[in-house]
Amino acid sequence: MRILSIQSSVAYGHVGNSAAAFPLQRLGHEVWPVNTVHFSNHTGYGRWRGPLLDPSDVSEVIAGVAERGVLPGCDAVLSGYQGAEAVGEVVLDAVAQVKAANPAAVYCCDPVMGDVGRGFFVRPGIPEFMRDRVVPAADLVTPNQFELEFLTDRTIATATDLLDTVEALRAAGPRTVLVTSVQTEQTPADTIEMVAVDDEGAWSVHTPLLPISVNGAGDLTAALFLAHTRDAGPRAALERTASSVFAVLAATHDGGHREIALVAAQEAIAHPRADFPATRLH
Repeated sequence: MRILSIQSSVAYGHVGNSAAAFPLQRLGHEVWPVNTVHFSNHTGYGRWRGPLLDPSDVSEVIAGVAERGVLPGCDAVLSGYQGAEAVGEVVLDAVAQVKAANPAAVYCCDPVMGDVGRGFFVRPGIPEFMRDRVVPAADLVTPNQFELEFLTDRTIATATDLLDTVEALRAAGPRTVLVTSVQTEQTPADTIEMVAVDDEGAWSVHTPLLPISVNGAGDLTAALFLAHTRDAGPRAALERTASSVFAVLAATHDGGHREIALVAAQEAIAHPRADFPATRLH
């Protein structure tokens, strides 16, 4: 695949494009990273340096890529954290350009907004912009459970709630949904769940819940799931993604690292195992 990835970037560590580009390349895909910021490190450290790029500069980079005449060969657009509506508009314009050049291209949106226990960590207005403008334009979305509840104005307690909520989101536009960080009343203790749903059905996979909190795992998950869905379908994509992400997180935990261990665990990315078989939900 050839993937236009419009995300943040850091010099030290792995979030945004710095978490997505290398794994995609390790899988053999071409990545055209367009950075929306270039920080020294992710903001979870509390202090960072570097520029937040003006949306017009981001647009100029995309325009330069388009001038190379390569958009007809672009298979997918991938986006993550969007710090301002103006950046979101640039992303939507890029999606429109790519799909005009290649109608078979897909748009994968990771609607980064918040999480359980933290609430929203984007500025006011962004969640509504994501819900009303960005997500409806996507073919594939990868919200966590907190984000899914906001996008649909629903509360999830049970597995049935989860599937009904996913269907409500799919009715808004995206046909494929991957829900991460799922914990319902049916989720076994000491595990975390991911659920993938598309027109073919719904599948769930459970992995052990590790006692770590890191940045960038969601960016990695969205990139891997996008890549695997194109050549394996949703069930196998879910199993491969879960296996690779767990291996990265396990290596991160075992090594006592603050940043996800992408390089150390790269073989688990390049050659994912089916360590966690998916269960069909419907």
